[in-house]
Amino acid sequence: MPHYCTLIPGDGIGPEVAEATVRAVEATGADICWRRAELNEAIILEAGKTLPQYLLDSLNETKVGLKGPVTTPVASGFQSVNVALRKALDLFANVRPVRTLPGIKNRFEDVRIDMVIFRENTEDLYSGLEHEIVKDVVTSLKVITRTASIRIARYAFEFARRNNRKKVVAIHKANIMKLADGLFLRCCREVASEYPAIEYKELIVDNASMQLVIRPETFDILLLPNLYGDIVSDLAAGLVGGLGIVPGANMGETHAVFEAVHGSAPDIAGQGKANPTALMLSAAMMLTHLGENDAAHKLQSAVEAVYREGKHLTGDVGGDSSTADFTDAVLRALKAS
Repeated sequence: MPHYCTLIPGDGIGPEVAEATVRAVEATGADICWRRAELNEAIILEAGKTLPQYLLDSLNETKVGLKGPVTTPVASGFQSVNVALRKALDLFANVRPVRTLPGIKNRFEDVRIDMVIFRENTEDLYSGLEHEIVKDVVTSLKVITRTASIRIARYAFEFARRNNRKKVVAIHKANIMKLADGLFLRCCREVASEYPAIEYKELIVDNASMQLVIRPETFDILLLPNLYGDIVSDLAAGLVGGLGIVPGANMGETHAVFEAVHGSAPDIAGQGKANPTALMLSAAMMLTHLGENDAAHKLQSAVEAVYREGKHLTGDVGGDSSTADFTDAVLRALKAS
């Protein structure tokens, strides 16, 4: 029985990496029926809203989406596409695995980085509750609730339990924001008490950032409120080679959207230079979510095999191959698996 999935190619390099990823997913043997839903800057401007109804209808039908980068019109009053999707579908958990890929040169060549970042996705300063009290004096409300904090903490600990992960660290600024981040920490501690086999620690966000740069191999599961999670997840991606090779997922109770977290890179669109790694690895996460574990493993392993060989990498990771060359190499690795 096929799995139905909404495909959102996006704009810029989005359609190129989406096409490459669809080819790779289909080569795994997984039975995916794609429902293509276009969304790009021009469509948003024409529709006058960030999320056209046909897109939401498709995601509500399939419950699963694979999304390329989408450009939100700048200075036009439109809400971020990603933020709008998270709110519309209650995608409360942003999940970003950050792993060392073979063959990628970085300053941590002698250590293996393998962490998963769990970022609460629905509140904090991203609630967007701002107000200009008087001219040139603006307040922005940081919203932290017990419901959202318990939910993301339990999601992270359950992931750790299922995947035999050993450590969870909650990252905060409760030394300054004693009420807001204090509530987040109390919820994390409450959930941690239900998982005695998993080591639980806490780090202040500025110290956590330093520790990530100095000794990233010591981190396993990171659990953060929205704003810190946004910053730290990009910092962590930089440790292994950048956003172009790091997958991401936005998970809810009923919906899941898997996405490349990099931008649309309009400056190289249509030139065959785009790296589809991030979206391919996001698709591997999608396959796991759909219960297609064998296909997910095949795709992950094929991408890693191409990096290990090092002959067909794109320019952003030190190679000189095209999008098509990289994709063909992944397909050959899949065929050989």
